[in-house]
Amino acid sequence: MKILVPIKRVVDYNVKVRPKADESDVDLNNVKMAINPFCEIAVEEAVRLKEAGSADEIIAITVGESVAQEQLRTALALGADKAILIETDQEPQPLGISKALKSIVERENPDLIIMGKQAIDGDNNQTGQMLAALLGYPQATFASELKVSDGKAEVIREVDGGLQTISVKLPAIVTSDLRLNEPRYASLPNIMKAKQKPLETISSDELGIDLNPRISTIKVSPPPEREAGIIVENIDQLVDKLKNEAKVIS
Repeated sequence: MKILVPIKRVVDYNVKVRPKADESDVDLNNVKMAINPFCEIAVEEAVRLKEAGSADEIIAITVGESVAQEQLRTALALGADKAILIETDQEPQPLGISKALKSIVERENPDLIIMGKQAIDGDNNQTGQMLAALLGYPQATFASELKVSDGKAEVIREVDGGLQTISVKLPAIVTSDLRLNEPRYASLPNIMKAKQKPLETISSDELGIDLNPRISTIKVSPPPEREAGIIVENIDQLVDKLKNEAKVIS
């Protein structure tokens, strides 16, 4: 079984982002970048399936600038067998990414596509669903547990009422939730081995895909600062402030 794992390059989740001075976008100068955490979970799940004997090959793929090779090498160090970079200078957005991934899926014919449910920068939660629609594949989103056997994927997902178990026929798309697993750290020997693993670069022009952004950012600004709280001396003073200043009681 062949598994395709799309990943995304994002600002490391430990970094506190700040807007540019002109508020045109997020300031990425000298900011640490990393694999999107949900994508890292997807890579880990694919590696576990391979270690269990359910998969033979794992392909990591991303859409972005050439610097995204760094994150692909990390995926290779975590256990992927090869990587593909669809190179573009355009800002990758869900629809364009989905179209680019569709081209690679049609070329590679993976049995299973595991990807993060969303990226922590745009928080769109769209790419997996769009890709499933473009391919006509069944999808199982927000997976907190995954089992693959007999040409089917059984997925347990968390819903408002508890847990839902669904079964989809392969090929299929599964998007990972936080509780699917805990990703491993890449060891130094594996990081060195990753440098020798194949990484293919494809221009978006070669695929004939329109990656022009459909959405433009008008302004990026920090949230308003929270006002300092006050300490009241007694209950009567508290009730008075809730009633006359906050106006939350009558």
